[in-house]
Amino acid sequence: MRGLAKTRRDSGSMKLVDVEQPEPTEDEVLIEVEYAGLCGSDAGIYQFKSAFERMSLPTIIGHEYAGTVVEVGNGVTRIDPGQRVVERPIRGCGECFQCQIGRENICQNIELTGIDRDGAYAGYITAPADSLQIVPQGVDPRHAALAEPTAVCTRAVIENSRVGAGDRVLVAGPGPIGLLTAQVAEAQGATVTVAGVGRDTNYRLPLAEELGFATVNIEEEDLETCWTEDTDGLGYDVVFDTTGHPSGLPMVADAVRKGGQIVLIGQAGETSISTTSLVRAEVDLQCSYSALYRDFDRAFRLIATGDVDHETFLDDRFSLTDAETAFEAFLSGETCKPVFDVSVLRE
Repeated sequence: MRGLAKTRRDSGSMKLVDVEQPEPTEDEVLIEVEYAGLCGSDAGIYQFKSAFERMSLPTIIGHEYAGTVVEVGNGVTRIDPGQRVVERPIRGCGECFQCQIGRENICQNIELTGIDRDGAYAGYITAPADSLQIVPQGVDPRHAALAEPTAVCTRAVIENSRVGAGDRVLVAGPGPIGLLTAQVAEAQGATVTVAGVGRDTNYRLPLAEELGFATVNIEEEDLETCWTEDTDGLGYDVVFDTTGHPSGLPMVADAVRKGGQIVLIGQAGETSISTTSLVRAEVDLQCSYSALYRDFDRAFRLIATGDVDHETFLDDRFSLTDAETAFEAFLSGETCKPVFDVSVLRE
């Protein structure tokens, strides 16, 4: 079969490679991949940021996907051939303290699909049966491929934030996680504003507006004026930093109200901020990472009800046979959530 692999430790260096079709072990299943999304971490691998130095190359990337089970290992009883599934791609060891208390998303010995083992930009992939969730009937497979990033956002909003009906929320960053977070927050009854920068004005901020959100370009508009008008001078009840940029946290810290909450989802690396004003205002600083079974379950319910609009959100213009075009468009802000038809790799 063919797969799209990261082949060298530099920017770019993505190549379609021919590899043997994997075979499932006793507790695994073999999945024919149907659709796969492009995530910010995939773009980080493309650029080969320092967070991915641990990768052994070549590695087939991709971890957001939906596919159909075609074969199961001898020890698998919960899943049958013919079922459509998605994978929770962050796998815990099952033995450390975090795994024992049900927090495998922050396992001490974590393994990531598409980074530590071959991923979903391939005709077929194997995965442990206990890392899979069955896609409910009636869910479009293109939408199912976005269950993972949606679950990340249901965890951030429903599990790790205080967002409730009537709250005023700011989402910094109109990328895929930002726009999914905005939709989940709105589904909880919040009024949501999405903030971006100049390069977001061509595609991502207009997409946010198409999804029904107020937007602000902080490079052209004064954010303080915006939040003063939006919140009667109080500041936002909850702000989400999904930017993955060092400027994100300082920016949202200026916009949150006293006694409000900041939720960090984007991974910005090092940043600098004075904590004095946060302490004196009793601002709650919360981090959110990945997703668990319950978060995926909630994601599927929001997809099914239409509270999360994947049809408007996804972009299926790109192909894995010309993946560089998709990655460059993503990095320049000319798209938000590419979704690939992976069947081309089986032709």
